[in-house]
Formats: sequence, C-alpha cells, structure tokens
Amino acid sequence: MHPEQIHVSAAQRLLQSAVVWDNVWPVDLPGLGSADNGWEQLERFARAGVSAVGVTLAGDTHNSAEALRITAWARHELQSRSSLLKLVEKVEDIVSAKRAGQLAVVLQFEGTRCFERDLNLIDAFYALGVRQTLLAFNSANCAGSGCAEPADGGLTPYGRRFVREAERIGMLVDLSHVGRRTSLDALAIAQQPMVFSHSNANAIHSSFRNIDDEQARACAATGGLVGISGSSEYLGDPKCRTQTLFRHLDHYVQLLGPAHVGLGFDVIFNAEPVNAFVRARPEEWPMAKDPAWPGFNYAVPEQIVELIGVMLANGYSESAVEDILGRNYLRICSQVWR
Repeated sequence: MHPEQIHVSAAQRLLQSAVVWDNVWPVDLPGLGSADNGWEQLERFARAGVSAVGVTLAGDTHNSAEALRITAWARHELQSRSSLLKLVEKVEDIVSAKRAGQLAVVLQFEGTRCFERDLNLIDAFYALGVRQTLLAFNSANCAGSGCAEPADGGLTPYGRRFVREAERIGMLVDLSHVGRRTSLDALAIAQQPMVFSHSNANAIHSSFRNIDDEQARACAATGGLVGISGSSEYLGDPKCRTQTLFRHLDHYVQLLGPAHVGLGFDVIFNAEPVNAFVRARPEEWPMAKDPAWPGFNYAVPEQIVELIGVMLANGYSESAVEDILGRNYLRICSQVWR
C-alpha cells in the first residue's frame, strides 16, 4: 500500500475511534441574520466524525436577561433534538454520547457582560449548562481589555474576582479575543487550566487576534491549551487550506508539546452576514478599516480528517493526534469542571 494511502486509512480509523472536540461553533441566534449555523448544521459535524462541539451563545453584546433567554432557548433546542444531540454537564457525558452515536454539545459564552458584575450569576449559568466563557470579546469590559483595544489596561480588580469565582465554580476561562496584557494577567493568577480556544500563532501570521509565544507558554504552564482557528483572517490563508491549519498547529506542538494543543475551528458556513457585521464595527475589527478587506472564509469540519492525515504524514504519533483531537480537552475539563 502507498504511504499516502496508509495515512488516509489511519486518519479515518482515528477519526472513528478518538474523541474529536471542536471547541468553538457560534450558533445562529434568534432575530439575527443567518450564517447557516442553525442547529440542524450540527448533523454535518457528526457526519464529519466530530464527537463534541462547543456552542457559543451570549456574550459581550448581551445583558444577563438576554443571556438567560438565549440559554433557555438553547436548552430547549437541544432537548428537542435529543436523539442526535446531548447537552454536556460533565466530562463523562462526552464519552457516553460518542458511544450512543450522539454529538455532545458544550454551552459557552463570549464575554462577561452577560454576568453584569454579579458573581452569583456564574453559578446560576453553570447550573444551566454553561461551562466556558471568554473574559472579553475584542473590546474592553468590566473584567479587562479585548484584543482590539489600542491600549490594554490589563485585568481589572473585578476581573480578578471573576477569575477566582469562575475557577471556584468550575467554569473554564477562555482567553481568545482577550487583550495581551489582560490575558497574561489572568494566566499569572490562574489556579486551574485556562485556554485560548481559537487563537492562531502570531509567529506564523500577524493578526490582532493571534497570540504570541509568551501568551501560549503561559497558557500551557497552567495546564491549558491553545486551539487552532479555521478563520482565513487568522490563518493568513484566504482558502483556509488544511496545510495552513497544520502550520499553526505544528508551531504550537513544537513550542508547547502535543498535550497543550486542540481544535477550535469557529466554523461559519455562510460568512456574508458576519462580514457585513464586522465591516460595520471597525473599532472592534481593525482589518475592516481597509475597504479592500476581502472578508472571512472558514475551514469546514470535513477538513479534520485531512488534518489528521497531515499530522500522521509529518511523524505525529497516533497518541499525540488523539491528544490534540480531544483528549487534551477531556483532561482539562476533568480538572476544571465541578
């Protein structure tokens, strides 16, 4: 058998046997323009071999009442599709969902405005199934600065309290979209693993959303990981080729080791509504200030098996590939979630 055929065969086998966790997928919210990211699209992830998906709901554009309504809506949608989808409350739910032929869904927030400075709401939303939250989304909020701010003021006193309470409750702190200084401040006080769920390597492609090696090392030092985004803007590749995904992934593997790398593709199936939204908010998305900015494109779930093949072809052990696909997230969430 030709070596390339061997890698394809092994990639397909690993895809079937391993837990594959894509930690970021923004679902279409009621009342907003469709990005073709409706709940029914999760069937596409399942067909592509994905075991678990992190679904992003409310964030820094929502208050607590709006976040509650969105979370309640998401729970209802998941319950109505319980034959295919399983709401995750504990790590064991992901393993059992895979055995049962279901796709595990982890709920998460993109920012801390939705908690409205009430630390008791961390526990309340955790009880509803929210297991992960960004500290900030591009712009500054009460917790700290986002990565698009011209000046990063760092983690605020409230932000420090938020991190401590989130760690006590068991909610995973996510530092993607967070400013450099704010992220390093949070990592410096971390008592549990933290993650950059979808942040590519600035060493490979310079972007306001990518992170540098110091941030990546500080994250790994907590026991956390960096997840690879499939966005063209952060990959530096308008075609979102699998080889480009691998370049960012391999940079982190060489820098941190395979125990600190994961997947966070952040797939948008129809980018046009997102591109229109971004172009209208250049203060939050600096590249949109350029009238020639081409807009986002995204890698798709079907590329995961290709990425597995590329890793194997480049000498990655099957064990290392399984770590990156999902075992690292299983380890981290086993430690963080209560």
